[in-house]
Amino acid sequence: MTEAAPLKEERYWPRLAALSLAMLLPSLGISIVNVALPTLATSLEATMAEVQWVVIGYLLAVTSLIVSAGRLGDIIGRRLLLLIGIGLFAVASTAAAIAPSLWMLVVSRAVQGAGAAIMMSLTIAMVGDLVPKHRTGSAMGLLGTVSAVGTALGPSLGGAMIALLGWPAVFAFLAIMGVLALLVGRALFPRDLAPSQKPSGFDGTGTVLLVLALLAAMIALTFGARLSTLGLSAVAAVACIGFAALIWHIARTPVPLVRLDLLRDGGLRSGLVSLMLVSSIVMATLVVGPFYLSGSLGLGSFKTGLVMSVGPIVAALAGAPAGRLVDRIGTFPVTSGGLVAVIAGSVLMTALPSSLGVGGYLSGLVVITFGYALFQAANTTAVMQRATSDRRGVTSALLGLSRNLGLISGASAMGTVYAFGPNIAQNLGIPMGNQAGLTATFIVATVLAGTAIGITVKHRYKR
Repeated sequence: MTEAAPLKEERYWPRLAALSLAMLLPSLGISIVNVALPTLATSLEATMAEVQWVVIGYLLAVTSLIVSAGRLGDIIGRRLLLLIGIGLFAVASTAAAIAPSLWMLVVSRAVQGAGAAIMMSLTIAMVGDLVPKHRTGSAMGLLGTVSAVGTALGPSLGGAMIALLGWPAVFAFLAIMGVLALLVGRALFPRDLAPSQKPSGFDGTGTVLLVLALLAAMIALTFGARLSTLGLSAVAAVACIGFAALIWHIARTPVPLVRLDLLRDGGLRSGLVSLMLVSSIVMATLVVGPFYLSGSLGLGSFKTGLVMSVGPIVAALAGAPAGRLVDRIGTFPVTSGGLVAVIAGSVLMTALPSSLGVGGYLSGLVVITFGYALFQAANTTAVMQRATSDRRGVTSALLGLSRNLGLISGASAMGTVYAFGPNIAQNLGIPMGNQAGLTATFIVATVLAGTAIGITVKHRYKR
C-alpha cells in the first residue's frame, strides 16, 4: 500500500489541523442543509418525502462510495485522492447553489456526497500516518470534536443564511469552504511515498451493486406509502436481489469491495453494528428536528437552527475530553457510558417535549449528542487500534460505511416513522397530537440504542 512519511511528534499538529478541516466539510454538508428542508419544501412545492432526497442523495453517495474511497486511497495514495475529493466537493457545492430544480439539486448533492465519501474515509485513515500510537485516542477525539463542531455550526449558519439570503447561500458557503480546504490541504498534507508493492484491483462491480441496492431500499422506505402494492413489492425485490448479488459477488471476487474475512473479527463487527445503530438515532435528530421544531412548535428557520445547534455544541465540547478519557481508562467504559447516555436522551425525547416544549426537546438532544461524542471517540479508537498499517484505509472506510448506513437509515426510515407517528397513535387510540411523530421516532431510537449496548457488552464478556 502507499504510506506517508512518518513525522516527529512535535511536527504533526499543523497537518492534523489540515485533516480536521477536511473532516469539517462532510459534517457541514449534512447539518447545514437539514435546516433548509422545510424552506425547500415550500419554495420548491415539494413534499417531505421528496425533500428528504436532498439529504438522502448526499448520504447515498457517501454510503455507496466510502469503502471504495478507502480502497483507492490504499492503492493510489491518500494525499492525492483526498485532494481530489475536496475539489469534487467544492465543484458540486457550486452546482447545488445554482440548481434550477429540486431534482437537479439532488443530483448535485449526490456528487457532493462522492467528494464527502473520500474525505470521510481518508481523514481517519491518515491519522495513523501522522500521529504517534499513544496519541491516537486524542487525535480521534479531536476529529470527533471537529465533526461535531460542523454539525453544531451547520443548523445555526444555515438558518441565518436562509433567513438573510435564501437557501442557495448555504451551498455557496460550502463551495467557498471547499476551496479553502483544498488550498490548505495541498500545502500541508504529507506526500505519499511510492507503493511498496504492486497495487491490487478495484471492485467496480461491487460498488455498482451497492449503489443499486441502496437506491432501491431508500425508494422503498421514503416513497413506499405512495407506491402501489405491486410497485412497492418490485422495488423491495430489487433491493433484496441487489444485496444478495453483492454478497455473492464479494464472496467470489479476488479483490472485493468489502473483505468478508475482516468481519470475522468480533471486535470490528461489534463496533460497526453499534455505530450504525447509534448513527441512525443521531440522524433522526437532524432530519426530524426541523419539522418538529417548525411544524409542531412554530419556530422560524433561524430559531430552529439555533435549537438544533445546542446538542452538537455539547458533543463538540465533549469530543476532545472523551478522547483523553479513552487514552486514560480504555475504550469499553467510555463506549458503554456513551450508549447509556444515548438511551437516556432518547427516553427524555419521548417524555419531555410534550410538556416542556423547546426546553424538553433540548434536554433530550443534549444528552443524546453528549453520549454520541463519548461513544464515537471510544468506538473509533477501539476499531482503528486493531487495524494493521496496510488495512487502515479499508478499516476506516468500513467505519464510514457503517456510520453512513446508519445516517441514511435515520434519514429515511426514522423520517418515515415520524411522518406516520400520528396515524400510528390514532390507530392505537392514543391522543398525542403534534407529539405523536416525535414519540414514535424516539421509542424506536431507545430500542436501537439498547440493542447497541447489548452487542457491546456481549462482545466484551464473550472474549
